[in-house]
Amino acid sequence: MRRDDDQGNQQNSGESIELNKKQSNPQSNSLIQQLGQKGSLSKVEYIQLLQDDSEQTVENIFEIARRIRNRHYSNHIYVRGLIETTNYCRNDCYYCGIRKSNRQVVRYRLSEKEILNCCYRGYEMGFRTFVLQGGEDPAWTDEKVVKLIEGIKQRYPDCAVTLSLGEREKASYQLYYEAGADRYLLRHETANDSHYRKLHPPELSLEHRRQCLWDLKEIGFQVGTGMMVGSPGQTLECLAEDLLFIQELQPHMVGIGPFISHHDTPFRDKQNGTLLQTLQLLGILRIMLPKALLPATTALATIDRMGREKGILAGANVIMPNLSPQEARKNYLLYDNKKSTGLENADELEKLKKSMSDIGYEIVVSRGDHAGF
Repeated sequence: MRRDDDQGNQQNSGESIELNKKQSNPQSNSLIQQLGQKGSLSKVEYIQLLQDDSEQTVENIFEIARRIRNRHYSNHIYVRGLIETTNYCRNDCYYCGIRKSNRQVVRYRLSEKEILNCCYRGYEMGFRTFVLQGGEDPAWTDEKVVKLIEGIKQRYPDCAVTLSLGEREKASYQLYYEAGADRYLLRHETANDSHYRKLHPPELSLEHRRQCLWDLKEIGFQVGTGMMVGSPGQTLECLAEDLLFIQELQPHMVGIGPFISHHDTPFRDKQNGTLLQTLQLLGILRIMLPKALLPATTALATIDRMGREKGILAGANVIMPNLSPQEARKNYLLYDNKKSTGLENADELEKLKKSMSDIGYEIVVSRGDHAGF
């Protein structure tokens, strides 16, 4: 049954979000309506809307976001099987727990057989999309990636393959697309060059990362991007520029989550991002991109025990349970205290379905091409 109303509400979550009781800005509702009608705001208007984290304004964002999501997707929540292929990485990003200079990481690479076993287990549970995520591992050559894509597609032709393997050259992306990959996720992390420099070593550039996203779109991939919320040095101006870039790119998916520090990085003592700001941005993104796929990320579930559910109630409609082997999962730690979101068997999938049912939503494990991602 379609759900165009607002049946999934805040009270059903079991826990409330701590909202600011301060008075809302009278112009905020007008900005929300304008965003819904035009799909865009100016930089100054995004900043103004983000500045207003009052209870009245944030609840209004959530309510409108849910109505828009329900209009396009009913009460369906799409589930994608995540497989973390490798925690080797050639990069040294200052925020990341698997950065190359972290000598405390127990490194691993899943074999093709191990990855295919993960796909087999996921397929048996009903998954029809597999997301292959990993660090930028030099051992994962184009030849190896192509062979893996072809192996998955040969065994599971009715499944979508999503890659999240970082920055590559356009020729490599073209090979993956021709091998059968359907989707590619690459967070831009920040659209502000000065902020980018605070997060990454000099050999990396925002220009190249953005070009990768445009290349992927030109080739024909369904493209996902996104950013960390509350990362060190981030301002509301940075977030407004993120929204402007997303508005320009028009991705099929946007993955955002709060920044969470890792004890073996230069940002070990930095303050984490907040639940409220992340949820506020999720709602804004849903209003901006009505048909986009917005995950309720593991990072949300890490900073709040009901974070995943609250993400859904803010407008998200995708969950990515982890199908990786336990040994790999515990070593793919991009940040501290990462919540386990794995599915070991059909019983755990039923528990996930119940957690969504409890807040008025229905898990869909099919490929769901009509939904984009």
